[in-house]
Amino acid sequence: MITLLSAPSNLGLRPPLPGSVPGTAKAPEALREAGLHARLVAKGAIDGGVILPARYVDDDDTRAPGRVRNETAVIEHSRRLAARIADALAAGRAPLVIGGDCSLLIGAGIASARRGDTGLVHIDGHTDFRHPGNSDESASVAGEALAAAIGRHWPAIADIDGLSPYFPAARTAHIGHRPDDEDQQEVRGLLGLVTPAADVIARGASDIAAASAEVAGPGGYWLQLDVDVLDPTVMPAVDSPDPGGLDKAQLTELLRALAPQAIGASITVFDPDLDPDGRFARLLVDVLDDGLSELGTGLAG
Repeated sequence: MITLLSAPSNLGLRPPLPGSVPGTAKAPEALREAGLHARLVAKGAIDGGVILPARYVDDDDTRAPGRVRNETAVIEHSRRLAARIADALAAGRAPLVIGGDCSLLIGAGIASARRGDTGLVHIDGHTDFRHPGNSDESASVAGEALAAAIGRHWPAIADIDGLSPYFPAARTAHIGHRPDDEDQQEVRGLLGLVTPAADVIARGASDIAAASAEVAGPGGYWLQLDVDVLDPTVMPAVDSPDPGGLDKAQLTELLRALAPQAIGASITVFDPDLDPDGRFARLLVDVLDDGLSELGTGLAG
């Protein structure tokens, strides 16, 4: 059964405007209001509470070189989130982390590394693979989370508690980037499987899910979903919408096929500030309810 964990973090994102605050921290409550918790609790989920982050600070003018935005806060929040994920796993439940921004993958990675024998299926409209080795602009973990998750970032982020890499690159499958993603060639040379959104559309979600699950491995995997994998005509309420993404049915099918073998999942980058009437929150609730209700049910023991 699922344990719902709300993680209202925006720590890993750049500010939308100087001095402003990203809206992703509002996502867990917006999705609760749209019915996500009620629908999953009716199917046996429990509400595991909230992991609160520290205050977001626009530190562009004060941050030292070699540090990411809100670095200390990201690290502390990642450790707390990892502990709550570990508690759910120890109780034999599948944690479903409702975020928040993609820096939540670091906390999931810490918990997964401590568990051992855990792969990663990373569904995202971007590869999130900016890092100090390929960019002079490394600063926002939300756009760098996959690089950090496989050990390709500054140690402060990628090697918390000496656990790098949080996920083995060979057992990591990425799904969903667009044709102009600048880091796609690098990830193709590192990860076990890299599949653009166009291939999901052309080949079918079930086929891609099966290939990704095979790479991520029989010991179970963490399932990370950035909702900007959806096309902006479907889901514009994200910070970096790009054309060429999946539709609602394709994403639902992909999640439904991947969820049973996942030890847990995280949902990120939905921004309620860009959804004033709540219509996109309701659409996302439909996708998550239909796609993730069987989270973890296919794992033995």
